[in-house]
Amino acid sequence: MLKEDYTINIIGKQVYDEDCGEVALSTTGTYSERNGVRFIAYKEYDEDDPRLSHTSVLKVEPGKVTMIRAGSSTRLILELGRRHFCYYDTGFATLTVGVFTSELNAALDSSGGSLEIKYTLDIDSNLSSKNELRVEVAPLPVHRYSGLDVKPEK
Repeated sequence: MLKEDYTINIIGKQVYDEDCGEVALSTTGTYSERNGVRFIAYKEYDEDDPRLSHTSVLKVEPGKVTMIRAGSSTRLILELGRRHFCYYDTGFATLTVGVFTSELNAALDSSGGSLEIKYTLDIDSNLSSKNELRVEVAPLPVHRYSGLDVKPEK
């Protein structure tokens, strides 16, 4: 079970052909560090059935971010200046996509911070979309009540 003690804000932008889409997610989750690697974990809820969720994890290493979605085969490797073949589960089928990361800026420390990534996705070596991802991580505020530290309930 996740100890959801961080606010995680994610903005994803996608440009394909002449169309542009943006998705924003504000949720709670965990943020930790082990052996120089930082982990951001949060739950995403199904749009059709909000009772269903899956955990997504961002594994942040110097110059590299791996996006993993539990319960699916999705695993995107975003490494600065490199192209990787990765699995992306659409919910209907799993695709092999090429992922090239042109920018990766991680400004994370022990209390949180931000992550900005620009990358392209291609299918059969044909450009599918240009993407931007911004992730902001911050500790949930602690409220004081009768001398006790209490985290707000959801």
